[in-house]
Amino acid sequence: MRSKRPSSARKNCLGADMDLRDLYQDIILDHGRHPRNFGKLDPASHHAHGHNPLCGDTVTVYLDVVDGRVSAVRFDGRGCAISTASASLMSEVITGKTLAEVDALFGDFQARATGHETTTPEGLDEEVERLEPLIGVRAYPTRIKCAVLPWHTLKAALDGKGEAKTEDKL
Repeated sequence: MRSKRPSSARKNCLGADMDLRDLYQDIILDHGRHPRNFGKLDPASHHAHGHNPLCGDTVTVYLDVVDGRVSAVRFDGRGCAISTASASLMSEVITGKTLAEVDALFGDFQARATGHETTTPEGLDEEVERLEPLIGVRAYPTRIKCAVLPWHTLKAALDGKGEAKTEDKL
């Protein structure tokens, strides 16, 4: 729910009349309503299906990896705004990245979303910053699995496992 504070009481963030939390909420809602890279990728060199049995979110991640680099990524499924936004943002930041960079982004996102200390992977500052709107889920433990489901599904696809569940270790 949006803040009902008068505009004079809001922080002036980047010249906008909203605070950072409102901006992050808008980003999540935008990606949740209008996901980028949504749909099946055919052909895909890697794919996996993910499921969160607690809330019913499902996601399938499709990747085309050429010469150790993600050349294309798409996803489909049904889930809450956080899960869909996470998959959408993930698909944008990993496209064009090497497998080592994707693995570093996975580790960083997993750590930050679950409240652990991490050091931004070298050369990936912009990508980590683009994922920042999702990190607020750590304040809502039941929503963490919504945000990490697409990432675990990505990891399962790259590891050739074919399936990921949020019941697995966070």
